[in-house]
This record gives sequence, C-alpha cells and structure tokens, in this order.
Amino acid sequence: MCCWVHYLRLRYHLNYMKEINQLLDLMATLRDPDSGCPWDIKQNFKSIAPYTIEEAYEVADAIERGDVDDIKNELGDLLFQVVFHSQMAKEQGWFDFETVTKNVTDKMIRRHPHVFNENNASLTPAEQSKLWEQNKASGKDSVLDGIANNLPELLKAVKLTKYAAVIGFDWPDIQDVLNKLDEEVSELKEAVAEKNLDDVEDELGDVLFVCANIARHLELDPSAALRRANKKFTERFQSVEKRAKIQQPLRKVFELSFLDNLWNEVKSKR
Repeated sequence: MCCWVHYLRLRYHLNYMKEINQLLDLMATLRDPDSGCPWDIKQNFKSIAPYTIEEAYEVADAIERGDVDDIKNELGDLLFQVVFHSQMAKEQGWFDFETVTKNVTDKMIRRHPHVFNENNASLTPAEQSKLWEQNKASGKDSVLDGIANNLPELLKAVKLTKYAAVIGFDWPDIQDVLNKLDEEVSELKEAVAEKNLDDVEDELGDVLFVCANIARHLELDPSAALRRANKKFTERFQSVEKRAKIQQPLRKVFELSFLDNLWNEVKSKR
C-alpha cells in the first residue's frame, strides 16, 4: 500500500511538472524573436504591468461573485502573468520562474516559524500575525519600507497602519479609533466652513485614512466595503430613476425632495 501511495504521488508530481513545463515552453515560444508572436515579443515589464494588475482584480471579482469556474480561469490568467514576467527576466539573465518559486517558498518558510519551528507552534492567530509582520520588517530601516508606492491609496492606508502597529503604534481599542474619526470629521467641517480647499483636501484625507484604520481594526477590507456601498447605491439609484420616470415622464431634472422621497421608499424595501 505504501509503495502504491508513493507511486500515485510521484505520478501526480510528474503530471504537475509537465503542465508547468508546457506553460513555460509556451511562453518561451511566444517570445521567440524569430518565430514568436509579434505582440508578445515587443512587450516589456512596464507594458505588461497593467495587465498583471488587471488580472489580479479579475481574480478578486470572480471570488466576490463566487463563480468557481471564473476563479479557476482567472487564476490561470494571473499565473500566466507571473510566467510572462519570469520569461522576460530570464531573457535578460536576471532570474527565471524556478528562482521565483524557490524564493517565495523560502520566504514563506521564514515567515511561518510557528509552522516550521516547533518552538512557536503554540502561538495564537493574533500572535502569529504579529510575528509575520515582525519577520517582514526585520533587516529594514523602517517598518514601512517595502510598501509599494503605486498601491491603491485605500489599501496603502491599511498597510501603513498595520505595519506601524508592529512596533506598538496603534490604538488598543476600536473605540479609540472611532473617537479619532469624530475628531477628524469635526476638523473637516471647520475646513469646509473656512472654504480653504487645500485644508479641505488635507482633512478629507485624514478622515479617509482613519476609515481605513477602522476597517483594519475590524478585520475588514475597506475596498470590499466600498464596492458593496457602490453596488448598493447603484441598485437603489436605478430603482429611483425608474420610479421617477414613471411618475414624471417629461422631466429631465427632478426636484431633490421628490427624488429623496423616492430614495427613502426604495431604501425601506431593501
């Protein structure tokens, strides 16, 4: 039985490597200067980067929709982006796909001492998370080093507060963060009253930053929360539009009070 299990595992491993090698060979063929695809050949890291970001968003969208087939397909597209970048790096003599996979494997082992080091096996999830961030920050001049500058600003705000918490710069209770939000909203109101647009932008940024920190404390994704709000607004507003056009078909611009009443009607039924 033991030999049979070993055989099945070996066979699975070989099939898996076969699929990976086919993908790597496919990418090399597409980039072949003599017989490859003209579009693929002319690409570089900068030109491909937007597609990489797009594919990551499409994975997230498929997950949010709960479409298993789409998740599978979009993960494949994202993997292809990794292979694409690795092939371009290989052509430059920098690194290849094997190096990428080895580096990430080694890094994950280092950052999971609670799994691969018996001395840390009894850590709680919260302790493990803190240890993860501490391991990431080790050897850096600042715990904030390594945060990508081109991250979406809402995500960057979450990461900034998360990394700062590694060295203890964090409120221990969510109520403290909510109190900070009240403070920042009050300062925003003052800036609006003074009609100084530069101050308004500054204070609005502070409000959004605290909102991102609230999301982190609640272990929620602020981008997901905003997408949910956007979707809810879209559905409600489109219902308001339909009701408005039925009740006042000749109007192009409606009275706010009329639309607000329709909004409240729609909101009460959802």
